Amino acid sequence: MIRKVNLKEKFASFDDTWSPKIVGEVNNFHVKMSKVLGDFVWHHHENEDELFLVVKGRLRIKLRDQEDLVLEPGEFAIIPRGIEHNPVAEEETHVLLFEPAGTLNTGNVQNERTVSNLKKI
Repeated sequence: MIRKVNLKEKFASFDDTWSPKIVGEVNNFHVKMSKVLGDFVWHHHENEDELFLVVKGRLRIKLRDQEDLVLEPGEFAIIPRGIEHNPVAEEETHVLLFEPAGTLNTGNVQNERTVSNLKKI
């Protein structure tokens, strides 16, 4: 069955931050959403590129040896595999992520923010 997804309703269905939820699947890629606030963790992904699309708020993506990226609503950036990055949100920010199924949110780092079993909403 083909269904539409209302982003506003989906974001309203949870309050936790830095815990991505799966809202769709496309050709073995996951469409994820997450509310973010504060600093995340420096990490990289060995084999996966990662797309961040800001729906609400403002996301700063710190990059090693490069100028930070600042994403406003309606903007996205693709972080290539192997690039160390640290997302930061000074206010609650709503983000869509597009990445291969199985991509760990903390990449090469395992800590308390690692979410290995993602909830589908």
